Amino acid sequence: MTAKLGVTGGIGSGKTTVCRVFTVLGIPVFLADDAAKELMNNNLILREKINSVAGKDLYTKGYLDRKELAQLIFSNHSLLEKVNSLVHPMVFESFENWVTELDTPYLIMEAAILFESQAYKLVDRVVSITAPIEERISRVMGRSELTRNQVLERVSSQMDDEERNERSYYVINNSDSELIIPEILKIHEDMLRFAARMK
Repeated sequence: MTAKLGVTGGIGSGKTTVCRVFTVLGIPVFLADDAAKELMNNNLILREKINSVAGKDLYTKGYLDRKELAQLIFSNHSLLEKVNSLVHPMVFESFENWVTELDTPYLIMEAAILFESQAYKLVDRVVSITAPIEERISRVMGRSELTRNQVLERVSSQMDDEERNERSYYVINNSDSELIIPEILKIHEDMLRFAARMK
């Protein structure tokens, strides 16, 4: 049985950077957001269901208009929950199929809303990535067209760091002034020991 580590953290915390290091260490990483995007664009049944709950065609360009969907769901919590209830089970199934194809001591599922989506139930341990709020805002603004207020809106729609950290087995502070590689290596060694005990 393969051990599973969940990687989570708020927008701009640096999950991608941390996962890149794990990839360099030879650990396979399942990106839940990428899987969700792929399913939302290419699964015809899911496309129909998303249009149905949105009450309009969000695929006029042939692929999902993510900007329009974001505007709809960030201002309407019940619509967000409906879309999530369609997408998450498919992502989980995709993850479980992916797991069966791998031969590795442990693997990673990276998901921004690991706890909120209940995906944490699919993994054995969770590492939460945190960073100071101003650093997170500048990282997101630097890589996207979002305004400061839009970033703050997204931050406030996610679980706060304190709760996420309390529910996690490991925590990495990914502030620009911290060295994260030694922390990742410690977690890697610990996960290898944990995986060996699971065998």
